Formats: sequence, structure tokens, C-alpha cells
Amino acid sequence: MNAFSRRGACPALSAPMQTGDGLLVRLNPVTGGPSSGGLSPKLLIGLCESALRHGNGIMEVTARGSLQIRGLTAESALLLAAEVDALDIAVRTGVPVETGPLAGIDPQEIADPRPLAERIRTAVEEAGLTQRLGPKVSVVVDGGGQLTMDAVTADVRLSATRIDAGVRWRVSVAGDGKNARLLALADEGAARDITVAALRMVAEKGREAHARDLSERQLVSLAGWLCLTSLREAPPSVLPDISPSRGEITLSPMVSPNSSVVKKKPASKLPISPLEGEMSGRTEGGASRKPIGLFPLAGDTFTLGIALPYGSMPADKIIALMQSAVGTTEIRLAPGRALLFVGQPLAANQPLQHTAATLGFVTSPADPRTRIAACPGTPACASGRIATRDIAETIAAENADILDFTLHISGCAKGCAHPGPAALTIVGGENGAGLVVNATAKALPAGYRPGYDAARGISRIAAMIRSTRYQGENAAACLTRLGPVGIAEAYRQARTEKRK
Repeated sequence: MNAFSRRGACPALSAPMQTGDGLLVRLNPVTGGPSSGGLSPKLLIGLCESALRHGNGIMEVTARGSLQIRGLTAESALLLAAEVDALDIAVRTGVPVETGPLAGIDPQEIADPRPLAERIRTAVEEAGLTQRLGPKVSVVVDGGGQLTMDAVTADVRLSATRIDAGVRWRVSVAGDGKNARLLALADEGAARDITVAALRMVAEKGREAHARDLSERQLVSLAGWLCLTSLREAPPSVLPDISPSRGEITLSPMVSPNSSVVKKKPASKLPISPLEGEMSGRTEGGASRKPIGLFPLAGDTFTLGIALPYGSMPADKIIALMQSAVGTTEIRLAPGRALLFVGQPLAANQPLQHTAATLGFVTSPADPRTRIAACPGTPACASGRIATRDIAETIAAENADILDFTLHISGCAKGCAHPGPAALTIVGGENGAGLVVNATAKALPAGYRPGYDAARGISRIAAMIRSTRYQGENAAACLTRLGPVGIAEAYRQARTEKRK
């Protein structure tokens, strides 16, 4: 095992990453069924007990639905890895090929994405791409249904859609469900081939590359290469000129009857969106239902979603929740920082929700804490300059009515909890708690106030929203209209009012 991995890599069990509160490992379990990523309550309790023995006892579920254990040392990380092996928990390795949290059990799915995901994993391994691609390169295979993967970014994303009586896969690159660039509509075999072709192109650019780095000409070739059946076995990276439009993505009118790409009327361009979004696990931009509450499955069964506030919870509280999960057969980790309880009797859901709420978990999708991204901050993280979770709890309690936008509270300028832009960001620094408007935590703050008093500044902004927004206008739109200067002035003004 490496002592620690560099920042920006994925902190897998075999390569923990140094953070402000020690080493961090991330697990993607492969148990509870074919690629479901589920754990029994007993196994999750075992992991929590290991976290208490070898880390600082803080457990996290990430925005992409991975499990993290914090506060390890080089020595204790080795012990943790040994105990994970002893628990017989298989951990997924290689290029992440992610499916939805209800994959294979959701009656509203368009298609079960797991078989295609497994075919892609196998093809990637056979192509020798695993070691050539960077640790944050990923693929999403989304079968649709109640909990989609729209909010999760990926280098390549495949989304099931119904065409007449059959199912086809929309193959897109570089983004989430909202802004990824569409390449083709294909059957399962062709979708797999295009995915591997795209990943091969990314690998040729080096381990720092992502699909967003592919050239226009390469994207054109990806969109059209399967239309030429005589060239199906050739690497697409050496087919830069197969599009006659030389710069426009088109579907050739000469599609072979044997081609697996769906025929359609030629267009000047495929529907595309700008190449946006980072491939580092960011989730902003897409639109997905929150994985919180009850979701009907086959027959009269349900799954219950319960989220960790800000994606983090002490391991002993997770243990207490697992011990109350009577009849639960499987726990699935869900993008959106949640746990899905599968297989328990319907009558057991309400008592479990009550227990979860008492322990401090999020049990309602309307909970204002779901709109706040907050890293551990001080005192948990040595890099933190402000007590992020305390600030978040105060803001959630006092200003729930205006939180229809993302508020990011970052202990430092690294912005670990929400790497992308947020409507408002409070960031800890040498000058106190800075306020960043419509940007990332790395941006220059528009104003400052003492860290202990940051929540008061947001309350002043909330008061301005309440007094100035138009009828029917939400808080996010009101912030846009008020502009950065007015927002920053309100944030700073609260300090002046306190001194008067």
C-alpha cells in the first residue's frame, strides 16, 4: 500500500489520501448482488467499528455514492484494509463504471444498466486502459427510473431511452445529464464500443486527460465511426476525417443496414451542449430526485432513503441506525450522500425514520441541510479555518425558507465539499469568513466577517431576499437580480449593525 496518494487522485483503499485530519480512504463495495454496491447492515456495522478503531470515527457518503473513512494513519490504514478483507467485502477497482443506486430493482427503470456496465468494465480491462487512464476518469450507465444519475458527471455517460418497442442508449461525453455532449443513439453493443473508443482517445492524451480534452475532430469521429462498418475494428483515434462535414457532427445518410447506430434523418448537428463540468466528482448541473424518503419497488415493497447531513456522520450513530434497521436485507449507497434501506417491511420504515431523525440524519428531501455543502472544517480538519458544520447548522435552522439554492461552506479555499461554483460560498481564510458569489471557494471573496459570525452575515442576506424579492420569485433568482455587490454589502453590513 502506498503511504498516501497525491491530492486530486482517488483515495482508494490501496492508496489513501492525505487530508487535514489524517489519511482518507474511499470504498466502492461490490456485494449484495451483481454490481449492486450493497452491504448488509451487519457488514456496514463492521466497517463502522473498523473506522472507530483505526480512524477518527467519521464516516462519509460522497456525492457519487462512495463510502469514506477519515482520520487514518499510515499504520492504521493497513489494519483497516486487513479488516475489510476479513469482512469479505469486495471493493471495486479499475475505471469507475457507475450505475444508479436502484439499478436492477427499480420497476420504473427503462433498462437494467448492470449488464452493460459489466460489459464495459470487461472491455476496458481487455483493452488495457485501466492503467493508462487517470484515477478520476469515469463512466456512468443510467437505466433511468426513480433515482437517475443525471446529477453525476462522467467522461462518458450512457442513458437508456425507449425507441419504439426497444431500448437504445444515448452516448454522451464530458458532463452530467444536463450538459454532456451527445454523440450517438445506439444499441448496447455499439454503446459499449463507442465508450471504449472514447476512453482510448482519452488515454492517448495521458493520465491527466479527460473527455473534455478531446478535440472537435475526435468527437466527430466518435459520433460517426460506427456508421462505417468496414472500419469498425480500426481504432477510432486514427480516423480523424470520417465525417464529410469536417467539423460538424452528423449521422451519415449511408448508414449500413447492419450498423447498430439508430437510423434517423440527417441533421446539420447533433443536439449538443457546451463541454462543461469537471470530471472530479462534481455533481452540480444535473437534475435528479433526492434519494430521501420512500421509493416503491416491485409488488408492495419499498426502499427507504436516509441521508447523512453534509454527507458525514460519526460511525457510532451509523451503528445505532443499522441496529434499528429491522428486516433490512441490503444497504445501498446513493449519490446525494444517502443510504438506501432495501428489503425491510413497510411497517418498519416509519420507526426507522424516527430513529434516524433522533440521531440527526436527514429524513426529508425538504430538509434545508440538503441545500448546504459543508466540509468537516475546524476542529476536525487541520486545513480548516472556520467551524463549517456549526455555521451550517445555524443557517439551516434560521433560514430554511430561502434555501432554494446551493450554499457552500468551505473550511479553506480547496473547496473539497463542492468543487464547482455555488450561488453563495463562505470560505475560511486568514481574514476570517469570506463570501464568494456565484463562483468556487478558490475565487477572491467579495467581503469578509469573523468566522464565528458568518451565519449572521447569511441571515442578513436572507432578510434582504425576503424584503426585496418579487411575488413568485425564488431566492436563487432574487440573488441573481441583486448582484454580487449588493449581496456582499449585506454580508458585511451585519457586522456594522452589531457594533452600533
